Amino acid sequence: MIAETVCSAVSAAGLGIAAVTAYRKRFLAAARIAAYSLVPIGLVMTGVVEWAADTAFSVTAWAGFGVLGAAWLLFSATRAVERRRGGTRKERKAARSAQREAVAPAASAPSLGPSARAASRPAATPRSGTAADDFSDIEAILKKHGI
Repeated sequence: MIAETVCSAVSAAGLGIAAVTAYRKRFLAAARIAAYSLVPIGLVMTGVVEWAADTAFSVTAWAGFGVLGAAWLLFSATRAVERRRGGTRKERKAARSAQREAVAPAASAPSLGPSARAASRPAATPRSGTAADDFSDIEAILKKHGI
């Protein structure tokens, strides 16, 4: 009985605030406030408040919430351990077998032989000059831009 009275008072106060907001020409905000203020009285009229009050004072309901919490805790703990290990047992076994099959036993030598590109490319010649030659290009660019 008290919950219904409190919900009715909250709804009445919210509708009053919505009326003041609408008087100030803020109609969108007033409509939103009115919508929020009608929720408590709607819950009372549908019986949700009575059901919630009955549930709040029921020892059996709280024990059920405790069991649900324990189940959630166990589920999240097992998921965390599973993520840390890297998946389920079947997934880890499949990954290990795929890793073994990925490398052939005699794969140390290339199977196609020496590449034609490597033979046709000339050997890299060491660059002649010093570090000052490398910076001369940079200095020219900086002088060009007035830096």
